[in-house]
Parts: sequence; C-alpha cells; structure tokens
Amino acid sequence: MSNSNSKLSLLGSISMGTGVMIGAGILALTGQIAELAGSYFPIAFVFGAIVSAFSAYTYIKLSQVHPSSGGVAMFLKEAYGKTLPTAVFALLMLLSMVINQSLVARTFGSYTLQLFELKSLGEWGAPVLGTLLLVFAFIINVIGNKYIERLSIIMAFFKTLGLLLLSLGGLWAFGFDFTEINITEGDSANSSTEVVKFIAAVALSILAFKGFTTITNSGDEITKPKVNIGRSIVISLAICLVVYLLTTFAVMGNLSTAQIIEAKDYALAEASRPAFGQSGLTITVIFAIIATVSGVIASIFAVSRMLTMLTKMELVPHSHFGMPGSIQKHSVVYIVVLAILLTIFFDLSRIASIGAIFYLVMDMAIHFGAIKHLREKAKLNVFIPTAAIILDFIVLLAFCWIKWQTDMLIIWVTFAGIALVSITEYAFLATKSRKGSA
Repeated sequence: MSNSNSKLSLLGSISMGTGVMIGAGILALTGQIAELAGSYFPIAFVFGAIVSAFSAYTYIKLSQVHPSSGGVAMFLKEAYGKTLPTAVFALLMLLSMVINQSLVARTFGSYTLQLFELKSLGEWGAPVLGTLLLVFAFIINVIGNKYIERLSIIMAFFKTLGLLLLSLGGLWAFGFDFTEINITEGDSANSSTEVVKFIAAVALSILAFKGFTTITNSGDEITKPKVNIGRSIVISLAICLVVYLLTTFAVMGNLSTAQIIEAKDYALAEASRPAFGQSGLTITVIFAIIATVSGVIASIFAVSRMLTMLTKMELVPHSHFGMPGSIQKHSVVYIVVLAILLTIFFDLSRIASIGAIFYLVMDMAIHFGAIKHLREKAKLNVFIPTAAIILDFIVLLAFCWIKWQTDMLIIWVTFAGIALVSITEYAFLATKSRKGSA
C-alpha cells in the first residue's frame, strides 16, 4: 500500500488515464482507421468508445473488490488462480502494451520525418528514429524512474490541452462549417464488405481507448480507489472521445479521405498543412514528438512494473543473464529489446493489428473469468460483461477476416505469438510444479 501522501488524486488518475490514451492512439491510428472505415472513421471512434465502456464496467467492478496495483494481472489471478490461463492472458496484456510502445516509437519516427528529411535512411527512417527513442526511454527508466509517474501525469495534461488546441485550430481553419464535411465521400454503404471493414476499424479504434486499464493497474495507489477508479475511467473515456471527435473532424475538414489514407502514418501533420502551412506542420510535429516521447517513457515504466509483479508471483520465467540490478531493471531491458525488434520489422499498420488482437483476446478472458468466478463477489450485472464479450468477439472476428483477406502474415504472426506464449508458460508452470512436489 502506498503512503497516503504520495497517492494519486482523482484529478491525477484522470490525467494519467487520458495521458496514456491520448498520443499515438490518435496520432497514428487516425489514418489506419480511415483506411478501413473510409469517411466514416469518426463514427468508428464513437463505436470504439461504446465497446470500451462496456469493457470498463467489469474493470470498475473488479477494482471495487480488488483495488490493487496489480490491476489486470490481479483480476486474472482472482478469477483463474495461479494457473496457465492467468499467465497466458496476463502476458497477452503485457505484450499488447509492449506492442503499443512500438506503435508510439514508429509514430515518433513518422512525424519527426515530416520536419527533418533524412533521405540517407530511406524507408528505414521511421524504424531507426523509433529505435533511438526506445533507447533514450530505456536510459531514462534505468536512471530516473523515481519521477516518471509524476512527470507522465503533468505531460498528460499538456498532451490533452495541446491536441484540443490543435483540433480547435483545424476546425477554425475551415470556419467550423461542418456542412463542408462529406461523411459519405467515396463509400459504398450498402456493401457488406464495407460494413465488415467498418467493424474491423472499430477494433483499431479500441486501441485508442484501452489506456483506461492503466488506471486499474494503479489500484490502491489512487486515493479512495473503490470510488475514484470508476470515476477516473468514465471521465477519461469521455474526455478522450470528445477530443478524438474534434480531432477527426478537424482532419476531415482539411483533407479528403484519400489524402488521409495516403498520409495514414502522419495524418494529423498532413492536415495541418492546408490550415496553417509550414508553421502549423511544425507545431503539430513538435506536439507529436512530446506526446510520443513522454508516452514511451511512461509505458516502459508501467510495463516493467507489471512484468516484475508477474515474475514475483512466479507466473513467468526470469533470468538475470549475468546483469546486475533489480528484477525491474532486467524487465526494462527485455521489454525494450522486444519493442525495438517490433519497431524494426513491422510497420505501423501491422503493429497496431497485432496489438488489437492480443488485447481483445485478453479482454474477453477478463470478462469470462469475472462472470464465471467473481460475479457474486463483484456484484456484477452479468448482462454487461456478456455484452462486452459479444462486442469484442464481433469486432475481433471482423478484424481477423479483413486481415486474412489483405495481410495473412498478421494472422500467422499473432497465432504463433499466442501459441508460443501458451507453450512456454505451460512448460514453465509444469516444471515449477514438479520441483515443488519433489
């Protein structure tokens, strides 16, 4: 239990939640979602918020019973015990967070290249810059993690305010005339394929809201957690939805859908060009750099803490590999190495796709475990987590179907990842059980 003087207030936990959500989610995913949903992509964010709200109910109810800094991992342990499902699904959550770091790092590279033309790097520009960001974030985490959480809260406020001002500026540029926005531009609304693609886009939009789980992961580090965790999640989701809608309409007011898709890795920067010229582009890129740098630093800290907890719970294997220092320092090394590999070998679209699938699978496991094992203890209205499972399954199925048609590698990599995690955890837990009974 944290000292009461160092606990997060309601405002602090809201800032933390919005800070995690706002960043790469809207900076990188706007173009990715538009590629699937066409000019309906702002509506995809609305549906993403609705699905996330259904999911949030379960997390809030479980937090009221178990307000622990273990968050998702503790929920899984309470539902399934120290078993294979707990280890596998906790690792899927952790991997989705590491994947998000790669997404943020790639986004940093894509936006930075809009200001600095590093032609000598060619197509390696974004991954090289992303890798440098991850190395920088690693150094900060190793030497100064004492201040990272508080810094992330402060930066969250400025990120939210900055994106809001950029959005309002973009809306002002076209006179707040929403009649100029053609929401049906170039779309075939009656096509069943377009409907499936829209649902698949919702799967990606959920990534822009899944940061609310960071609040549950803070647990008893928040003042009056049984009350304030729920309030923080609801308010954070509402703030992010408003900001996302303002941002997407600002982008649509300054770019056609085709232009948004063409500049999908840096759509917000591209949208600032017709509105404010080079100065607008510069301001947007600077905002993106600040948002991504602070986001990666905070994310590595949070994920390393979660991996350390899983290690101490003896649910995951751990090796020092001769390195000095604490388990958390070792965790930072493993996390950053994995994030760098993902940043180098996968583009933004593929990184986001793998993260979305991992997260949705884990999310369904949380709801199922809560219904089956914790419904009485958490006083769940079973309809809501059941609806959350159905919604998760629908968007996951649509997303996988689209990826099977367009990028089969994503399906194979994701399946291989889940299989590898499951086999490794099964072998580890079986070995540990044999040693314990010997």
